[in-house]
Amino acid sequence: MSTMTGEEIERGLAENRQAPGGAARNAHAEALSAAAEATGDRALFRAALDNLINAYLYSSESPKMLVPFARLLQEYDKDPGAFDEWDAHSLFWQFKWIASAIGHSPEIPLESATGWLDEMERRYRIAGYSERPVREAELWLADATADDERAGRAYARWQAADRDDMSDCHACELNSQGHYAMLRGDDAEALEVWQPVLSGEQTCAEEPHRILATSLLPLVRLGRFDEARSAHLRGYRLARDKESLLPSVGRHIEFCALTGNESRGLEILAEHAAHVAPLANLSDQLAFHGGILVLLRRLTELGHGQSPTVPYEGSPHTVSELYEALRAGSLEIAGRFDARNGSTRVSERFLARIGAAPLTAVLPLGVRSSALAALPQPGPAPAARPAAPAEGFAELVGRARAARDLGHPGADALWEEVALRPEATAGSDPSAAADVADHRALAAARAGAADAPELLAGVREDYRELGNAERAALAELRLATVAAQSGTEPGELRELLAVALRAAEALDADEPLRTRRIALAELTGIRVESYLRSVEATEDAGHGHADGHGRGQGQGQGHGHGELAAELAAFADAYAAALPDVVAEAEEMLGRLALSQGDPERAVTLLAASADRSVAAGRPWLAVDPLVLRAGVLMSLDRTAEAEESARAGLAHAAEVTDTEAQGVVRLTLADILLGRGEADAEAARHALEAAHWFDQAGLTADGGAQARLLLARCHAREGHTAEAAEVLQSTLPDLLEHGEGQAVSAREFLGDLLRDLHDPRGAAEQYLLAAEVSEDWEDPRPQANFAQAAADQLSEARLVPEAVAAYERALELRRRSKDAPVAEVRILRSLAWLGLRDVVTDAAVAGARARMDEAAEVLTAALTDAPEDREARAELAETWNQLAQVLDRRVRADEEAHEEAHEEAHEEASEEGGQGAEGPGSGPAAPLAAAELEALRLEEILLWERAAALHAELGPDHLQARFQCVNNAAWTEHELGRPEAGAARVSALADEVRALPEGVAPEWLLESAERTTEHLLRTSA
Repeated sequence: MSTMTGEEIERGLAENRQAPGGAARNAHAEALSAAAEATGDRALFRAALDNLINAYLYSSESPKMLVPFARLLQEYDKDPGAFDEWDAHSLFWQFKWIASAIGHSPEIPLESATGWLDEMERRYRIAGYSERPVREAELWLADATADDERAGRAYARWQAADRDDMSDCHACELNSQGHYAMLRGDDAEALEVWQPVLSGEQTCAEEPHRILATSLLPLVRLGRFDEARSAHLRGYRLARDKESLLPSVGRHIEFCALTGNESRGLEILAEHAAHVAPLANLSDQLAFHGGILVLLRRLTELGHGQSPTVPYEGSPHTVSELYEALRAGSLEIAGRFDARNGSTRVSERFLARIGAAPLTAVLPLGVRSSALAALPQPGPAPAARPAAPAEGFAELVGRARAARDLGHPGADALWEEVALRPEATAGSDPSAAADVADHRALAAARAGAADAPELLAGVREDYRELGNAERAALAELRLATVAAQSGTEPGELRELLAVALRAAEALDADEPLRTRRIALAELTGIRVESYLRSVEATEDAGHGHADGHGRGQGQGQGHGHGELAAELAAFADAYAAALPDVVAEAEEMLGRLALSQGDPERAVTLLAASADRSVAAGRPWLAVDPLVLRAGVLMSLDRTAEAEESARAGLAHAAEVTDTEAQGVVRLTLADILLGRGEADAEAARHALEAAHWFDQAGLTADGGAQARLLLARCHAREGHTAEAAEVLQSTLPDLLEHGEGQAVSAREFLGDLLRDLHDPRGAAEQYLLAAEVSEDWEDPRPQANFAQAAADQLSEARLVPEAVAAYERALELRRRSKDAPVAEVRILRSLAWLGLRDVVTDAAVAGARARMDEAAEVLTAALTDAPEDREARAELAETWNQLAQVLDRRVRADEEAHEEAHEEAHEEASEEGGQGAEGPGSGPAAPLAAAELEALRLEEILLWERAAALHAELGPDHLQARFQCVNNAAWTEHELGRPEAGAARVSALADEVRALPEGVAPEWLLESAERTTEHLLRTSA
């Protein structure tokens, strides 16, 4: 026997309808249904059954709705008259859900499923509804049984049937129509059908959530990668927290697995680990697990089969183990569907899905994902080398040497290929073996390996033995360079540089590379000597070696810079004709030196010259760095058009650059310039996306990658793609928080704004509060005040009243401390006033609200004393009087409602046998008002609206709308006082003023509304 009263059950049903879908809501709905049945109140029981059906629908337990629906249908058959129009409509609407649930329940025999379909058709026909929903249900039953001919007929009849009150919404119908086209292999038609939903023209409770997920693979198959990326970012955000959309989550995981985003797929899987279990809805389980299996298979193919993944049925599993477990369970379910349907279609489609090949190597998504765990590197495997290379060894070595001598970025890859050939280690070509060793030694030097000097010395000896003095001289120079990087003692370092230079000068006069080797040794010497001078100057300054005028380190550095500039300039003059690419390097150094000396204009010229020389020398990849640096300098000089031109040139010349960081930098630079110019947001987004991808490849996800993603989020936001912006920014937020307080605060504020625009007030408030916390110790209280106020606004929006009040109070304290934002202070006071009235209107709440409004008016009056012409403050004062009048009106309405409720309660209790009678009017939260008190409040309202309207009038035509609202409110309050003519006169006087204004000054609707109000008021007075 239930211990719940009818009122408790009704309250519980109201709460349950607002609860998020899932097992908890379902369990509560089941308990309420049982309690309602125990009361014997059939109407309450019907309401509880209806609620239970809806709860099951929006969860992974939708097949459970069959039982409560059957009981509700029995109630209808017993007494159709007990169902009002809405209840009957709801019952027939639920028939469609039942048809779907039956299809998703293999334990229901096909004959019973067909019987339910026939019953649905019969009842719809009797009730006068269109056959449209019936034919759609028939389509999917026929499709599952592989009766394609019947499915085609059902589809045609579905489309031909009229739409009526029982038809699904347009968005849901388009989902089904497009899905049917996709199943028939027509991706283009499916996407065309889905377009109204994808564009936001048609939406509903679960659309575009489902279509965004279903469209992912068709978009990729058609090469529409940008749309696919957007659909993933938007769609997963919509689906992630809805249990009924687990099949859609599975599609997002599948999409990641087939587009080179396995790590992103793993993250999504981890978020839904709790659902990787048997589900009541077997069709949903098959769809969800199917997407997971695609991911697990891809991970296994990539060598991650033994990596740990989410637990399953309470036990930890590796990727391969989970794959086998889910595959076996899924095929068993598919087999049950096939047995019921009398076809193998479900199994065939499932196997085709989980065996699908990747659609593209990698589709960058923009969001940050943790890289897959590094796999153990296998040792050399000679058997894996190509048995019959397309190119001869000598030809390959020749290409590698030509690329090396040209300084081409692809030289390293060519030498790696050479090293894989058997001839490179067989001793048949000692010169090639020395070149391979040279390549490996250089790679070690670049990586800062401890054995780099030893390797380079060995290379030098190899070349000497081979009689290759030119390469030996280069090895000497590299030994000096490595010594400089490792902090070798200055004297020893200078000796190594001298040895390298002598080795270059000792080359035969007819050696083609002699001049280049000498120039490189000289340029390296200039660079290293400048460094050594700066170190020695610093040491001298540290020991107090300054002249009598106090000149020390700064003067020494300035002199050193001047000396370096002179040396570089002399070097450039000496080699300009013979070695333009080497001179380009010197000019780039001069450009950077000019920047450090505060001469950006000279830097721009030098960097341009450097880039031009590299291009003219046939080495355009060397122009990338100076062009990108030049673009940044030009942006700092507000020469944005030139900056864009320089960055675009850098990107064009980067085609052959193999350094991933450099590729990221050039794209990030161009994206930043485009965004700064306020143009080409879509192009800027594309470059930022590519920059993030390249930084990830370079292992700089948390550094350059974070900056690229921040820029990408800003591009998305500028384009109006708010959901994509939020997804990208949230993914990289942990990285940005490590980039200093300023960027942490800025990123949180940006994310808060995005979440606010996405109608996520709780999430937005959290970000604003965290930003306020970071800025708490800043000397300027205004940033913290801004964040506290923004958080309070969102907490209020989320109906978290105590939290909102606390945030507003903190913001108010900070505003008063800064003493420079009276308008912001006033808006806080008004918000606090209304928060006090949100739940129950009491006399104390009204008094508190009035006090807040009066305080706000005092703040503005004081501000206007100091600045009488402050238009914003005057407008805010008018708005404060307007809102105070509304507070008083709220008290009047509360009194009227209390009288009405008391009257209704008295009537109900008097009609009950043994009733105790009503407590009388005014038993509610606020004490009843006497007639004189009500009149006084209304007169005060009118006075306040008059004052507000007068201020708006002084502010001019721009405030006509606000002025009309005040006059209109005053007029209707006159009506409540029994003076409709006075109210009509107010509105009529304003209308006369508006008519005298020039055409186009007043909004068109204002006069029409004023005339209607006047007419109505005069009619009531007649």
